[in-house]
Amino acid sequence: MDFNLVSTYSPTGDQPEAIKTITDALKVNHSNVTLWGVTGSGKTFTMANVIKNMGLPVLVLSHNKTLAAQLYSEFKAFFPDNAVEYFVSYYDYYQPEAYLPTTDTYIEKDLAINEELEKLRLSTTSALLSGRKDIVVVSSVSCLYGIGNPEDFAANTIELKVGQKISRVKLLNDFTSALYCRSEIEFIRGQFRVKGDTIDIHAAYGDIAFRIVFFDNEIEELYTIDPISGARLDKRDKIIIHPANLFVTTKERINKAIHEIEDDLTKRINEFNAMGKEVEASRIKHRVEYDLEMIREVGYCPGIENYSRYFDGRLPGTRPFCLLDYFPKDFILFIDESHVTLPQIKAMFGGDFSRKTNLVDYAFRLPAAMDNRPLKFSEFEAITGKTVYVSATPTDYELMKSEGVIAEQSLRPTGLLDPLVEVRGSADQIDVIIEEINKSIKIDERIIITTLTKRMAEELYKYLDRLSIRCRYIHSDVDNMERIELIEDFRKGLYDVLIGVNLLREGLDIPQVALVMILDADKEGFLRSERALIQTAGRAARNVNGRVILFADRKTDSMRKMIKQTADRRKKQIEYNKLHGITPMDTARASTTSILTGARLEPFKERNVVTYQDLMDASVSMVAEDGVEYLPKSKQTLEVEMIEAKKRMETAAMKLDFILAGVERDKMLQLQAMIKKIK
Repeated sequence: MDFNLVSTYSPTGDQPEAIKTITDALKVNHSNVTLWGVTGSGKTFTMANVIKNMGLPVLVLSHNKTLAAQLYSEFKAFFPDNAVEYFVSYYDYYQPEAYLPTTDTYIEKDLAINEELEKLRLSTTSALLSGRKDIVVVSSVSCLYGIGNPEDFAANTIELKVGQKISRVKLLNDFTSALYCRSEIEFIRGQFRVKGDTIDIHAAYGDIAFRIVFFDNEIEELYTIDPISGARLDKRDKIIIHPANLFVTTKERINKAIHEIEDDLTKRINEFNAMGKEVEASRIKHRVEYDLEMIREVGYCPGIENYSRYFDGRLPGTRPFCLLDYFPKDFILFIDESHVTLPQIKAMFGGDFSRKTNLVDYAFRLPAAMDNRPLKFSEFEAITGKTVYVSATPTDYELMKSEGVIAEQSLRPTGLLDPLVEVRGSADQIDVIIEEINKSIKIDERIIITTLTKRMAEELYKYLDRLSIRCRYIHSDVDNMERIELIEDFRKGLYDVLIGVNLLREGLDIPQVALVMILDADKEGFLRSERALIQTAGRAARNVNGRVILFADRKTDSMRKMIKQTADRRKKQIEYNKLHGITPMDTARASTTSILTGARLEPFKERNVVTYQDLMDASVSMVAEDGVEYLPKSKQTLEVEMIEAKKRMETAAMKLDFILAGVERDKMLQLQAMIKKIK
């Protein structure tokens, strides 16, 4: 089936040329292309058109769950008739296993699996192995972590046809081998039930169930049914049932793996004894023997992924299987926000290696655990083919890999221009800052100020606060939950000035931000490099009055390049708007939608200091109103609140609102800690 792109608008501006450049390059097997587009230029729509033109399976890689969810929603709208899948980590929260030698502290793995996300992951692998070409998978970097062998996943896929002769006992054994569980009480995803000559099985990767009706040892009828009511939905001639878990394997592999684990355990015990480490020898012996006993009895044990090398049949040191192994050889990879995503991919292996080394050295895991890991960057590059890097500020790596094939988008469908940039001296910068803030406040605009240090951000906040300017500061010492609240309050207009150090990580695409002021712009370094300056200035690119003030006593090379690039783009945008009669669209005064609650709120007009009562009167939903610090301290109440927080976390994750899920997860963990103290 071909991709069917559904949209109410057509490519405009420099989108048509970008689409043609990328399509032509990929069709002649040019491996790497860069889509260099300014914020708001419609890069996602360009990607959708390229996908339609190429007609190949696609993986869109994002650096976090929230952005991946946004992209998934957009591609789902663009391709409603095709398979658009979502593959992210299925943990609502995850605390990895670790050992801290300095304090002799062992931290057990703690996690909560989101069943909806697990369903979507299984749906992704099932779709990829179905053979269809019209597939778009939107994923976070979790797709580079180890999952089961695709050959084993395919081998445990069950295909049934009307008229097929098969023993009921064999079919039930096949379901069990595919990790489905029999249940006569509950009927949920990943389970099957038997009633006489009828077998119902609830697919682990969808919301429907199948009914298989036997006559003797022959399949007489196949239906899809409603798993709740049991009502028949439609009749089928054939059904395909994929495994209920990504880590499915065969009985032969399990038996072989057990023998290999036993051999490696004996070898490891001897190594520790030879070094005079009897404690470590005893520890690894008891831990692995317990795991083996569980694997023999139930086919599973906590931390079974640490034995994945044995079950996959891999040699020591070889990379694990990952989602990319489920794709056909010819697919297209889009790396969104590549300037952030690629460094994240490069760093993943190192962090995992450091943690696992302690676990192995101190006898908590066998050395094979080191092979349960994310891909190294070189391994990632080796299994990717046609790649499109998508970024507003691509790095030298992307440009070098593209070998000159770069599609640039500097025009926005909304007609918005790059912000005006001016340089001011640092001698009277505080007076200028106050003057500019007051000007912007009068017309209901927001202001962002970036400093070089945390202390400077805090001191500037204190000074402006004494002048009754509604402001807040944000930096890495501010915890995750408070950071989310700060950004949300800024979006809603509960204060006017946000002061920070590295605000790029926060994803501040807020239309009301009209002024960005950068202090110490002439201090060359990571935060004042050409790319960092362009990215920071881009926070004002969504407002028709967007301006950037660089406070500096000299112009650095980075400043010159940033000013020139912004001016060139602005000139091109103005000329295009004049030629086509486009008036830039001002969205700054539209009501904002809360990413925390979904509530709509008009920006505040009053500029007095906001009190708690003001917020209550404004009917603003604030996380802090029912925060942990206000709870009664009885153990029973805390346990109830912890359960409620977990439910809210799971509900938010089910709706793909991972920001709210993160807030509720933090609450739940705080409550758990308080309960432990009481105990």
